[in-house]
Amino acid sequence: MPLPIPVAGLVVRYAFLWRDEAARGREEAAKDRPCAIILVTEDDPDGPIVTVLPVTHTPPSDPELAVELPQRTKRRLGLDDDRSWIVVTDANRIVWPGPDLRFARSGDSETSAYGLLPANIYEEMRRKFIAAVRQRRAGMVERSD
Repeated sequence: MPLPIPVAGLVVRYAFLWRDEAARGREEAAKDRPCAIILVTEDDPDGPIVTVLPVTHTPPSDPELAVELPQRTKRRLGLDDDRSWIVVTDANRIVWPGPDLRFARSGDSETSAYGLLPANIYEEMRRKFIAAVRQRRAGMVERSD
């Protein structure tokens, strides 16, 4: 599988582990889902450290804690037509690529990424994520091999 270079705003398919699942002792995600890369740092000798935020169909209880993906963006990325949100309160942090990166399109071994978010969507996601962190409403699950 060709691996993309991780960059902020890239949407990948990933086995995302929610904080509440991790708190209950789960080590494996219940399902694979699109996730948006919010941050990439190069401070680990094993590879880049990548932080991803999940995309879900579940509407947020607080609109400030999520970013809705426009249908046009979803179509360009090859996602389904149902409404979707990037959740800014749950993040997974991995050494790239990690064992939980998946094929973006089922059966398509040529890619592991859907594509990049538009700059304005990425900036809204970044702004809301930073606000959630400052308000102590966001948390991180450290993932390992």
